[in-house]
Amino acid sequence: MAQKKAIEVALVEDREDIRAQLAHTIGRSHSLRLMRAYADGESALADLPSHKPDVVLMDINLPGLDGIECVRQLKTKLPEVQFVMLTVYEDGSRLFQSLMAGASGYLLKRTAPEKLLAAIQEVHQGGVPMTPEMARRVLRHFQDVPQPAPELQRLSPREGEVLQQLAKGYRYKDIEENLRVSAGTLRTYVASVYKKLHVHSRTEAVVKYLNT
Repeated sequence: MAQKKAIEVALVEDREDIRAQLAHTIGRSHSLRLMRAYADGESALADLPSHKPDVVLMDINLPGLDGIECVRQLKTKLPEVQFVMLTVYEDGSRLFQSLMAGASGYLLKRTAPEKLLAAIQEVHQGGVPMTPEMARRVLRHFQDVPQPAPELQRLSPREGEVLQQLAKGYRYKDIEENLRVSAGTLRTYVASVYKKLHVHSRTEAVVKYLNT
């Protein structure tokens, strides 16, 4: 049986000790491979597009080009890549800025190694890893500030079902089972949803859904 391809991970972290610690954690996993590590956003922005990793762990407070702006620019070049922000403390405003920039997760740097590895797997499978408190803040924010998204009216009934499943946090594998569709069909639906909503990531699509 063919061996399952490892998830390609890139790391952007300015502190050498933390970068080395994260690299060691990723290296312990047989299902992950650290393909690149950068000390600043400028280097990542210049080099990452030619390597196309699956997941990028991004320090939010980088010197020079900060992590949020780095994600915003990289997301336009690498729309399929999933970005997880790493931060020292939970900051609601920075969380929302990260999500709107295209990030798909938001974790504390003190997250236990096992949970960090699980979060990388989760985001690669279509999840949105973040702490329970951060998730509650996101829900409260969009419940308190409703804004219409007329683009949703252009979705077909099936595309609407896919978007609802995404908003509930289901992994792609779960959605395939729930809606009884193949992986290829689901990818087609997701791509169509992104196009009609004028978004480039699952997070952006869910934000528009929650804003209605």
